[in-house]
Amino acid sequence: MYDLAAIWDWVGFAVRWLHVITAMAWIGASFYFIALDLMLKPAKGMPEGAYGEEWEVHGGGFYHTTKYLVAPARMPEHLTWHKWQSYSTWLSGAALLMIIYWVGGEIFLLDPTKADLALWQGIVISGGSLTIGWLAYDFMCKSKLSEQPTLLMLLLFAILVAMSWGYNQIFTGRAALLHLGAFTATIMTANVFFQIMPNQRIVVEDLKAGRTPDAKYGKIAKVRSTHNNYLTLPVVFLMLSNHYPLAFATEYSWIIASLIFLTGVTIRHYFNTMHATGKGPHWTWAVTVLLMVLIAWLSVAPMQDSLEEAEARALTPHEQKFASAEGFEEAYSVVLGNCSMCHAREPFFSDTMLWPPKGVVLETESDVARNARQIFLHAGASHAMPPPNAVSTMTPENRAAIVAWYRGATR
Repeated sequence: MYDLAAIWDWVGFAVRWLHVITAMAWIGASFYFIALDLMLKPAKGMPEGAYGEEWEVHGGGFYHTTKYLVAPARMPEHLTWHKWQSYSTWLSGAALLMIIYWVGGEIFLLDPTKADLALWQGIVISGGSLTIGWLAYDFMCKSKLSEQPTLLMLLLFAILVAMSWGYNQIFTGRAALLHLGAFTATIMTANVFFQIMPNQRIVVEDLKAGRTPDAKYGKIAKVRSTHNNYLTLPVVFLMLSNHYPLAFATEYSWIIASLIFLTGVTIRHYFNTMHATGKGPHWTWAVTVLLMVLIAWLSVAPMQDSLEEAEARALTPHEQKFASAEGFEEAYSVVLGNCSMCHAREPFFSDTMLWPPKGVVLETESDVARNARQIFLHAGASHAMPPPNAVSTMTPENRAAIVAWYRGATR
């Protein structure tokens, strides 16, 4: 079990690394093409059917890009498709979600203080909810709302706010924000898979058959790409939010997540306008700063249940397994003496530490039992915790006690 826990953690690390790499490729390509599209300008001598061109310099050379609003007169011999960045990002993200929040669902997904759910019920909600946003969004895009883009975006924002609130009623703070990011990313990848790529294939097939492609397919693809562009930054924030307790572990975390979508809109509007006109509207930065100030203010709220409430709460079956394992009393004493000064509901290690790192509290038996795997990985199998500069009496014998307790509970 000792080796299995370490191997499984490395599997999660590898998938996370893959997800980061593919996400950078997708976001980079998306931002570049949106910027390129906005910078294109009409010029003399362009080929028939061309909409605009752009000259760029990079890497010691010059690039001359020409865009056809519908399609060129003939099918080019070499055509590069930009799709796998999106697909691989979503697939690796889905795998990571399953590894962390499904396999480790009793620790990271479910919050028994919010909803009394079995793990399988949480997993069904986790997976099933990701499709809801795409179905609703796609329906709106295909309706008459497509003729009112501002109203369409407002309705999409309303759906995101509702989902942010809903996830927060069921899942842990970290899981709620992560699922909101996955919910949004699913809409973005589905845009590529179900709309952008199929419409582009229709255009290519028309060219191969000698037919004149219909301009509507390119317009649909562009609208969906633009929506993806405005949703990208909030998704990045939500995927990184599990490192910041002030984002996910406060009373108003669902409102914070909702407001982040607005900051994504203001920031992207500035850069998109700058690429199109050469000058961005500076008011967008003022609005962004005000939104972040509001977010910071909302984050200063009670982060956890009180110590008395936590001690009175009954242990879940998962917590009971570790709390009743041989060696728990010794391991619990080690954690209290070496970890709880920082990982407390009101940390007392430093006057500047207002919240427990990563929102992890290790005060009650329930706290320690719930975080058994993380305690084992960070303070048993490795020396990541406590940090070297912390005042601690952690000894090799202490770490061995943690390892013995965890291995005994997982046999």
